[in-house]
Amino acid sequence: MSIPAGSRRYLPDSPFNRRPVEPPKVFEVEDRVTHDRYGLGRVSEIENSGAVIVDFGSGRLRVKAPFTKLYKL
Repeated sequence: MSIPAGSRRYLPDSPFNRRPVEPPKVFEVEDRVTHDRYGLGRVSEIENSGAVIVDFGSGRLRVKAPFTKLYKL
């Protein structure tokens, strides 16, 4: 006897409901980037801790990993 798909329980911790894991973002010196709040910039330094220093023209900003608001162009 099979159970119709509409009457199955939803299990939030089910391994089948997990989102795919995205690879970590990797930046190199001189990469052009964009930030959701600060706009366009260029990576000027990479720290051993995993943070990057980005020059946005109006100033430099240290952005920590996992870089949720920083995107490579």
